[in-house]
Amino acid sequence: MADDVTRVLKPPSLENLICVSLLLFRSWQKLNASIILKLILVFCWYLMHLLVCLVHIMASLKKWLLSYIISFGLLSKYQNLQLDMLNCLAVVVDSEEATDTRKIKHLLCWLLTMDIKYITLYDMQGLLKKTLGNDLMSLTKTSTRSCSVDDVKTMASVFQMEKMTVEILSLSDGKEGIAKAASFLCSKYMKDDSVSCNKSEPAFTESDVANALNAIGYCGPEPQLLLIYGPARCHLGFPPWRLTYTEIVHMGSLRFMNYGAILREIYQFSKKHQNYGT
Repeated sequence: MADDVTRVLKPPSLENLICVSLLLFRSWQKLNASIILKLILVFCWYLMHLLVCLVHIMASLKKWLLSYIISFGLLSKYQNLQLDMLNCLAVVVDSEEATDTRKIKHLLCWLLTMDIKYITLYDMQGLLKKTLGNDLMSLTKTSTRSCSVDDVKTMASVFQMEKMTVEILSLSDGKEGIAKAASFLCSKYMKDDSVSCNKSEPAFTESDVANALNAIGYCGPEPQLLLIYGPARCHLGFPPWRLTYTEIVHMGSLRFMNYGAILREIYQFSKKHQNYGT
Protein backbone atom coordinates (compact mmCIF):
# COMPACT_ATOMS: atom_id res chain seq x y z
CA MET A 1 0.00 0.00 0.00
CA ALA A 2 2.82 2.41 0.88
CA ASP A 3 4.54 1.63 -2.44
CA ASP A 4 1.39 2.48 -4.36
CA VAL A 5 1.06 5.84 -2.57
CA THR A 6 4.73 6.60 -3.23
CA ARG A 7 4.31 5.68 -6.90
CA VAL A 8 1.29 7.99 -7.22
CA LEU A 9 2.94 10.91 -5.46
CA LYS A 10 6.12 10.55 -7.45
CA PRO A 11 6.97 13.82 -9.25
CA PRO A 12 6.91 13.84 -13.06
CA SER A 13 10.04 13.03 -14.90
CA LEU A 14 12.22 15.51 -16.73
CA GLU A 15 11.11 14.17 -20.13
CA ASN A 16 7.45 14.83 -19.32
CA LEU A 17 8.25 18.34 -18.18
CA ILE A 18 10.14 19.02 -21.41
CA CYS A 19 7.24 17.70 -23.53
CA VAL A 20 4.70 19.82 -21.67
CA SER A 21 6.95 22.86 -21.98
CA LEU A 22 7.34 22.33 -25.71
CA LEU A 23 3.58 21.99 -26.16
CA LEU A 24 2.95 25.18 -24.21
CA PHE A 25 5.63 27.03 -26.18
CA ARG A 26 4.19 25.92 -29.53
CA SER A 27 0.66 26.93 -28.53
CA TRP A 28 2.00 30.28 -27.34
CA GLN A 29 3.78 30.76 -30.67
CA LYS A 30 0.59 29.98 -32.61
CA LEU A 31 -1.39 32.35 -30.42
CA ASN A 32 1.15 35.13 -30.90
CA ALA A 33 1.24 34.53 -34.66
CA SER A 34 -2.56 34.84 -34.93
CA ILE A 35 -2.56 37.99 -32.79
CA ILE A 36 0.23 39.53 -34.85
CA LEU A 37 -1.59 38.65 -38.08
CA LYS A 38 -4.79 40.26 -36.82
CA LEU A 39 -2.92 43.36 -35.77
CA ILE A 40 -1.28 43.61 -39.19
CA LEU A 41 -4.65 43.24 -40.95
CA VAL A 42 -6.29 45.86 -38.72
CA PHE A 43 -3.37 48.24 -39.31
CA CYS A 44 -3.61 47.77 -43.09
CA TRP A 45 -7.38 48.35 -42.98
CA TYR A 46 -7.07 51.60 -41.00
CA LEU A 47 -4.17 52.73 -43.18
CA MET A 48 -6.22 52.20 -46.35
CA HIS A 49 -9.18 53.99 -44.76
CA LEU A 50 -6.93 56.89 -43.82
CA LEU A 51 -5.53 57.14 -47.35
CA VAL A 52 -9.03 57.17 -48.86
CA CYS A 53 -10.11 59.89 -46.40
CA LEU A 54 -7.04 61.96 -47.22
CA VAL A 55 -7.69 61.66 -50.96
CA HIS A 56 -11.33 62.66 -50.42
CA ILE A 57 -10.33 65.62 -48.25
CA MET A 58 -7.76 66.79 -50.79
CA ALA A 59 -10.28 66.52 -53.64
CA SER A 60 -12.89 68.45 -51.63
CA LEU A 61 -10.32 71.09 -50.69
CA LYS A 62 -9.30 71.44 -54.34
CA LYS A 63 -12.94 71.93 -55.39
CA TRP A 64 -13.52 74.42 -52.58
CA LEU A 65 -10.47 76.51 -53.54
CA LEU A 66 -11.36 76.39 -57.23
CA SER A 67 -14.92 77.50 -56.44
CA TYR A 68 -13.71 80.56 -54.52
CA ILE A 69 -11.19 81.41 -57.23
CA ILE A 70 -14.00 81.27 -59.80
CA SER A 71 -16.23 83.39 -57.53
CA PHE A 72 -13.62 86.15 -57.50
CA GLY A 73 -13.44 86.07 -61.32
CA LEU A 74 -9.77 85.12 -61.48
CA LEU A 75 -10.32 82.49 -64.19
CA SER A 76 -11.54 84.02 -67.42
CA LYS A 77 -12.69 80.76 -69.02
CA TYR A 78 -15.56 80.52 -66.53
CA GLN A 79 -16.92 83.98 -67.41
CA ASN A 80 -18.26 83.25 -70.89
CA LEU A 81 -20.44 80.16 -70.60
CA GLN A 82 -21.78 78.32 -73.62
CA LEU A 83 -25.39 77.59 -72.69
CA ASP A 84 -26.59 76.20 -76.00
CA MET A 85 -27.04 72.73 -74.48
CA LEU A 86 -28.60 73.96 -71.23
CA ASN A 87 -32.22 74.82 -71.99
CA CYS A 88 -33.50 73.85 -68.54
CA LEU A 89 -31.75 73.60 -65.16
CA ALA A 90 -33.32 71.72 -62.24
CA VAL A 91 -32.47 72.23 -58.57
CA VAL A 92 -33.49 69.63 -55.97
CA VAL A 93 -33.43 70.86 -52.36
CA ASP A 94 -33.80 68.69 -49.28
CA SER A 95 -37.00 69.53 -47.39
CA GLU A 96 -35.10 70.31 -44.18
CA GLU A 97 -33.07 72.95 -46.03
CA ALA A 98 -35.90 74.23 -48.24
CA THR A 99 -37.11 76.48 -45.40
CA ASP A 100 -34.12 78.78 -45.96
CA THR A 101 -35.81 81.05 -48.52
CA ARG A 102 -32.94 83.54 -48.40
CA LYS A 103 -30.55 80.96 -49.84
CA ILE A 104 -33.08 79.93 -52.49
CA LYS A 105 -33.54 83.56 -53.57
CA HIS A 106 -29.77 84.02 -53.77
CA LEU A 107 -29.58 80.90 -55.91
CA LEU A 108 -32.25 82.22 -58.28
CA CYS A 109 -30.42 85.56 -58.55
CA TRP A 110 -27.17 83.78 -59.38
CA LEU A 111 -28.84 81.65 -62.05
CA LEU A 112 -30.44 84.78 -63.49
CA THR A 113 -27.03 86.43 -63.84
CA MET A 114 -25.82 83.28 -65.61
CA ASP A 115 -28.64 83.75 -68.16
CA ILE A 116 -30.45 80.49 -67.35
CA LYS A 117 -33.82 80.74 -69.08
CA TYR A 118 -35.79 77.92 -67.42
CA ILE A 119 -35.33 76.79 -63.81
CA THR A 120 -37.17 73.96 -62.06
CA LEU A 121 -37.16 73.95 -58.25
CA TYR A 122 -38.14 70.78 -56.40
CA ASP A 123 -38.56 69.64 -52.81
CA MET A 124 -40.44 66.63 -51.53
CA GLN A 125 -42.87 68.28 -49.10
CA GLY A 126 -43.82 71.28 -51.23
CA LEU A 127 -42.29 73.86 -48.91
CA LEU A 128 -40.94 75.91 -51.80
CA LYS A 129 -44.47 76.37 -53.13
CA LYS A 130 -45.52 77.87 -49.82
CA THR A 131 -42.48 80.07 -49.22
CA LEU A 132 -41.64 81.21 -52.77
CA GLY A 133 -45.04 81.04 -54.45
CA ASN A 134 -46.30 84.45 -53.32
CA ASP A 135 -42.92 86.15 -53.86
CA LEU A 136 -42.63 84.85 -57.41
CA MET A 137 -46.27 85.71 -58.08
CA SER A 138 -45.54 89.35 -57.32
CA LEU A 139 -42.59 89.36 -59.74
CA THR A 140 -44.21 87.53 -62.63
CA LYS A 141 -46.60 88.70 -65.30
CA THR A 142 -48.27 85.38 -66.00
CA SER A 143 -48.60 82.13 -64.11
CA THR A 144 -49.65 79.13 -66.20
CA ARG A 145 -50.68 77.17 -63.10
CA SER A 146 -51.20 79.41 -60.09
CA CYS A 147 -51.63 78.01 -56.59
CA SER A 148 -54.02 78.81 -53.81
CA VAL A 149 -53.48 78.11 -50.15
CA ASP A 150 -55.54 74.93 -50.28
CA ASP A 151 -54.03 73.27 -53.33
CA VAL A 152 -50.47 74.56 -52.96
CA LYS A 153 -49.25 71.08 -51.99
CA THR A 154 -50.71 69.26 -54.98
CA MET A 155 -50.38 71.64 -57.94
CA ALA A 156 -47.26 72.62 -59.81
CA SER A 157 -46.53 76.30 -60.41
CA VAL A 158 -44.89 77.85 -63.46
CA PHE A 159 -43.99 81.52 -63.12
CA GLN A 160 -42.96 83.35 -66.29
CA MET A 161 -40.85 86.40 -65.56
CA GLU A 162 -39.15 88.82 -67.89
CA LYS A 163 -35.84 86.98 -68.33
CA MET A 164 -36.51 83.49 -66.99
CA THR A 165 -39.22 80.99 -66.11
CA VAL A 166 -39.35 79.32 -62.69
CA GLU A 167 -41.25 76.08 -62.14
CA ILE A 168 -41.85 74.69 -58.64
CA LEU A 169 -42.54 70.97 -58.15
CA SER A 170 -43.02 68.61 -55.21
CA LEU A 171 -43.35 64.87 -54.65
CA SER A 172 -47.14 65.03 -55.05
CA ASP A 173 -46.72 66.25 -58.64
CA GLY A 174 -44.91 63.04 -59.57
CA LYS A 175 -47.46 60.78 -57.86
CA GLU A 176 -50.42 62.71 -59.23
CA GLY A 177 -48.91 62.79 -62.70
CA ILE A 178 -48.42 59.03 -62.80
CA ALA A 179 -51.94 58.39 -61.46
CA LYS A 180 -53.59 60.74 -63.95
CA ALA A 181 -51.54 59.37 -66.85
CA ALA A 182 -52.51 55.79 -65.94
CA SER A 183 -56.17 56.82 -65.66
CA PHE A 184 -55.97 58.60 -69.01
CA LEU A 185 -54.42 55.60 -70.74
CA CYS A 186 -56.89 53.15 -69.18
CA SER A 187 -59.90 55.26 -70.12
CA LYS A 188 -58.60 55.67 -73.67
CA TYR A 189 -57.87 51.94 -73.98
CA MET A 190 -61.29 50.98 -72.62
CA LYS A 191 -62.98 53.42 -75.01
CA ASP A 192 -61.11 52.07 -78.03
CA ASP A 193 -61.67 48.50 -76.82
CA SER A 194 -65.43 48.99 -76.49
CA VAL A 195 -65.61 50.39 -80.04
CA SER A 196 -63.47 47.74 -81.72
CA CYS A 197 -64.56 44.83 -79.48
CA ASN A 198 -60.93 43.77 -79.26
CA LYS A 199 -60.00 42.04 -76.00
CA SER A 200 -56.24 41.94 -76.53
CA GLU A 201 -53.85 43.04 -73.81
CA PRO A 202 -52.82 46.71 -73.98
CA ALA A 203 -49.26 47.43 -75.04
CA PHE A 204 -48.25 50.91 -73.90
CA THR A 205 -45.10 52.37 -75.37
CA GLU A 206 -42.91 55.20 -74.11
CA SER A 207 -44.50 57.57 -76.59
CA ASP A 208 -47.97 56.65 -75.32
CA VAL A 209 -46.98 57.53 -71.75
CA ALA A 210 -45.35 60.77 -72.92
CA ASN A 211 -48.48 61.72 -74.87
CA ALA A 212 -50.65 60.95 -71.84
CA LEU A 213 -48.48 63.10 -69.56
CA ASN A 214 -48.56 65.87 -72.12
CA ALA A 215 -52.35 65.62 -72.43
CA ILE A 216 -52.90 66.02 -68.69
CA GLY A 217 -50.37 68.86 -68.42
CA TYR A 218 -47.54 67.09 -66.55
CA CYS A 219 -44.98 66.86 -69.34
CA GLY A 220 -42.68 69.81 -68.71
CA PRO A 221 -39.25 70.39 -70.21
CA GLU A 222 -36.55 67.87 -69.40
CA PRO A 223 -33.65 69.45 -67.50
CA GLN A 224 -30.23 68.84 -68.98
CA LEU A 225 -28.53 69.44 -65.61
CA LEU A 226 -29.87 68.69 -62.13
CA LEU A 227 -28.18 70.09 -59.00
CA ILE A 228 -28.93 68.40 -55.66
CA TYR A 229 -28.58 70.27 -52.37
CA GLY A 230 -28.81 68.16 -49.24
CA PRO A 231 -27.31 65.09 -47.57
CA ALA A 232 -28.92 62.57 -49.92
CA ARG A 233 -27.20 61.70 -53.19
CA CYS A 234 -30.40 61.05 -55.16
CA HIS A 235 -33.12 63.05 -56.92
CA LEU A 236 -35.54 62.65 -53.95
CA GLY A 237 -38.56 61.73 -56.07
CA PHE A 238 -38.15 64.24 -58.91
CA PRO A 239 -40.49 63.18 -61.77
CA PRO A 240 -38.48 60.40 -63.43
CA TRP A 241 -40.02 60.82 -66.89
CA ARG A 242 -38.26 64.19 -67.08
CA LEU A 243 -34.78 62.75 -66.35
CA THR A 244 -34.14 60.86 -69.58
CA TYR A 245 -30.73 62.37 -70.39
CA THR A 246 -30.20 64.52 -67.31
CA GLU A 247 -26.77 65.00 -65.78
CA ILE A 248 -27.14 64.74 -61.97
CA VAL A 249 -24.60 66.50 -59.70
CA HIS A 250 -24.56 66.48 -55.88
CA MET A 251 -23.66 69.94 -54.55
CA GLY A 252 -23.60 69.29 -50.80
CA SER A 253 -25.50 71.27 -48.20
CA LEU A 254 -27.44 74.39 -49.14
CA ARG A 255 -25.80 76.22 -46.24
CA PHE A 256 -22.44 76.05 -48.05
CA MET A 257 -23.85 77.07 -51.43
CA ASN A 258 -21.21 78.79 -53.53
CA TYR A 259 -21.49 80.83 -56.72
CA GLY A 260 -18.23 79.46 -58.09
CA ALA A 261 -19.31 75.85 -57.54
CA ILE A 262 -22.46 76.39 -59.63
CA LEU A 263 -20.45 78.13 -62.32
CA ARG A 264 -17.92 75.29 -62.32
CA GLU A 265 -20.56 72.59 -62.79
CA ILE A 266 -22.31 74.49 -65.58
CA TYR A 267 -18.95 75.02 -67.31
CA GLN A 268 -18.07 71.32 -67.02
CA PHE A 269 -21.49 70.39 -68.39
CA SER A 270 -21.01 72.69 -71.38
CA LYS A 271 -17.79 70.84 -72.25
CA LYS A 272 -19.36 67.38 -72.24
CA HIS A 273 -20.48 65.50 -75.33
CA GLN A 274 -23.60 63.37 -75.01
CA ASN A 275 -24.47 60.58 -77.43
CA TYR A 276 -28.24 60.15 -77.62
CA GLY A 277 -28.24 57.17 -79.96
CA THR A 278 -30.31 56.70 -83.07
